[in-house]
Amino acid sequence: LALPFALERAEAVAATPTTAYAWIRQRPGGPMETTAARLDVTVLDEHGRVCVELTGLSTRRLRDSSSDDAVGPEAVRPGDIAIIGVSGRYPEAADLDEFWQNLRAGRDSIRKVPADRWNRRRYADAGAGSWGGFLDDIDRFDPLFFHISLLEADHLDPQERLFLQCAHHTLEDAGYTADRLSRNAKVGVFVGVMYQEYQLLGAHAQERGRPDALWGSASTVANRVSYFYDFHGPSLAVDTMCSSSLTAIHLACEAIRSGQCDTALAGGVNLTPHPNKYLVLGQRRFLSSDGRCRSFGEGGDGYVPGEGVGAVLLKPLERAIADGDQIHGVVKGTAVNHGGRSSGYSVPTPVAQGEVIADALTAAGVDPRSLSYLEAHGTGTSLGDPVEVSGLERAFRSAGGAPERLAIGSVKSNIGHCESAAGIAGVTKVLLQMRHGELVPSLHSATLNPYIDFDHSPLRVQRTLEPWHRPVVDGDGEWRTVPRVAGISSFGGGGSNAHVVIAEYRQPVGLAVTSAGPSLFVLCAKSEAQLVEQARRLHARLGELSDADLPAVAWTLQTGRM
Repeated sequence: LALPFALERAEAVAATPTTAYAWIRQRPGGPMETTAARLDVTVLDEHGRVCVELTGLSTRRLRDSSSDDAVGPEAVRPGDIAIIGVSGRYPEAADLDEFWQNLRAGRDSIRKVPADRWNRRRYADAGAGSWGGFLDDIDRFDPLFFHISLLEADHLDPQERLFLQCAHHTLEDAGYTADRLSRNAKVGVFVGVMYQEYQLLGAHAQERGRPDALWGSASTVANRVSYFYDFHGPSLAVDTMCSSSLTAIHLACEAIRSGQCDTALAGGVNLTPHPNKYLVLGQRRFLSSDGRCRSFGEGGDGYVPGEGVGAVLLKPLERAIADGDQIHGVVKGTAVNHGGRSSGYSVPTPVAQGEVIADALTAAGVDPRSLSYLEAHGTGTSLGDPVEVSGLERAFRSAGGAPERLAIGSVKSNIGHCESAAGIAGVTKVLLQMRHGELVPSLHSATLNPYIDFDHSPLRVQRTLEPWHRPVVDGDGEWRTVPRVAGISSFGGGGSNAHVVIAEYRQPVGLAVTSAGPSLFVLCAKSEAQLVEQARRLHARLGELSDADLPAVAWTLQTGRM
């Protein structure tokens, strides 16, 4: 049973008689058992004449008093995917703890091109920009740990090396060794990769008389992970330009839902070892003139490239709960599309952007009014940002309602546009905000873009650090909090769009592991220095936990490490 909750439009054509009939049509993609099905209803008299047209009627399901099923984002739905591991490296952040501290402090991690990359002045004079979000030590790699010879490692694209390292840290975060994860199960690997410019360094060397030949296939980034860990699920490199890593997450979730794999590692990587990209973007006037990414702020005239690598480990929510996994968040729904033909190849269309967001919300089965944060694409351009806001507003109209003053922001204002890793950077920011219960500021937006009418929009730019409060809803006459729900957008320059809806997971009361006995912590490393570092990290981690967490930590150290 359900009661009417909200209405998009009503048109009374004629008086409604005492006896009338209703022709009820459900909006495509929304199963009737969801908490907020959207309906179009035509009321007719006994002669078949139309009396009333109701468009976008939202309903709220009445809870069955005999059922203990959860309602809203907390409910475990078929197709829900748990995020059980996450890792990454971003500008001025060697790990996610540093990344969170930078986000929380509102730190701008953009800097000049490092001197060890290329001659900045020479290429700036040729039209390339000088600003970006850069990772340190992209040439540092331990090949023997991954059973790679020193000679082979010299010729590997650093994107391949960094994603392999990130994959290992993601498994560690989830508390799994590769053997445990893939035992009687297929594990897929899906990685967004956009640029393959490392081989240009080989071409330069050849011009100077050195026969250096470098491999140039993006597929090796995914295949190297599957090969080293002996994974047998799909292994795909995905290039949809700037939406690559979010599209990789979509494909990973679809592969799990369709049974192609049982778990999946998904993410993206983006490095700039050669100035060619900067020349292309600078000569075509895509780059910010002052090295600032002004997401939804005034004066944005281009974007700032950024480097990054990140990944998540995905598993069906029901299985993750049964296996006692840590759950960083729940992927409720995903969607991808393309904008088709627009006024220009690199010009976005708000119609397609709105449609992909609405499709993801429908797939998620959540009322759009339950969203409490949206990590926007937010490239910081005078054209792109207004188009994105227009697409968001279209999405909410199509989905049957908008949240009240929905907070939006973009991690690009902190670290630049990570291109093929932009989506995973946004997902990681959302997961960290959920973990800490805070919304971090979106930078360089003190004065908002004058081409966006935020005064008459359901959106507000998150410009300060503040608590991320859980929404409070009226459930059966009793007010209660529901999990935080966020959307993440990622739009490719050629028109490929992606959106993901993630909900907070709250462990049911009474499921915590308890133990009356002592806990055994096992540490292992290949050198004394590494062993000391392991102990240091464990000491820091234990400072964040309670005694009730100790059995789980001991279990992970005993079974989830090599």
